[in-house]
Amino acid sequence: MNSAGRGFTQRVEPKLALIELEMPQEAFTEEWQPTPDSHMGISQFHHLFTINDAQSRNVMPFFFHVRVGVLRISFLSEPLLIAVIRAPGLDPLKIPLGAKRATVDDVSVWEWSGSAYDEGDEAAEWFSSCFGKPTRLVRFNEASEIRETNPDYAQGYKVLFADAFPFLLASQGSVDALNSILKEPVPMNRFRPNIIVEGCHPYSEDLWKTIKIDKLTFLGVKLCDRCKVPTINQDNGIPGEEPTEALQALRSDEVLRPSHKNKRRVYFGQNLVCKESLSAKDEGRIIKVGDPVYVLESFPSSDEVPA
Repeated sequence: MNSAGRGFTQRVEPKLALIELEMPQEAFTEEWQPTPDSHMGISQFHHLFTINDAQSRNVMPFFFHVRVGVLRISFLSEPLLIAVIRAPGLDPLKIPLGAKRATVDDVSVWEWSGSAYDEGDEAAEWFSSCFGKPTRLVRFNEASEIRETNPDYAQGYKVLFADAFPFLLASQGSVDALNSILKEPVPMNRFRPNIIVEGCHPYSEDLWKTIKIDKLTFLGVKLCDRCKVPTINQDNGIPGEEPTEALQALRSDEVLRPSHKNKRRVYFGQNLVCKESLSAKDEGRIIKVGDPVYVLESFPSSDEVPA
């Protein structure tokens, strides 16, 4: 968080580059299930934690923040799942993900404000050294807090510390098509999806209204409008002009949504919610690498897709 009480990300601090995640091998098996002690699913770890300014308590979504270089996270399968966080010039920091922690109030991200678990002084000192200012690591308090998605797009769904929605889908075909017109190609990590699809036509995910992955149904609720983050090299934190300039020519409001008000935005990827997340049942919500994707319902055109 900044001193004014608002979170900041690579939009204002480009050198806060990608956090890399390495999951324990068992997390990729069909039998593995998140537990109350593990506090995570494959796509949700970076939505569970944030880094916040110690004075203002406004969060910086954890998956956006790192000093120059790469902040790396791996996991150890001990009695509790352990996150191991690394950054240049600092000793590794170990965070037991299921440990009981004290709560801190008035943590906020965008329009939401509530309590979160404070991961302690050791983590605070480590991140303060990393960023050069008072900083604390906090974890979303799922036991007592609810952050709802924007009801204009997804009524009744929840999100943790992600930007706006729990899932972002993009296709490799879309990245390949974009790279075909760029002087220097960009990798998928510029767009930060947590679901990547291969084998479809470029930008076909724009029109996916309902899809099925394994036994789960996902709803496409909003085209993902892009800020400056895709221009930032996720290996070194250095920003550039592309791919935003190319997207302005190919993926703007004027191009994709000509009958709507021009919001001066560009779009890449589709925000999703999982229909089954409305159920109280926690087991069986698993998708894995290699699962086929079935498109059950499509929007007639990009002009009719919410954005």
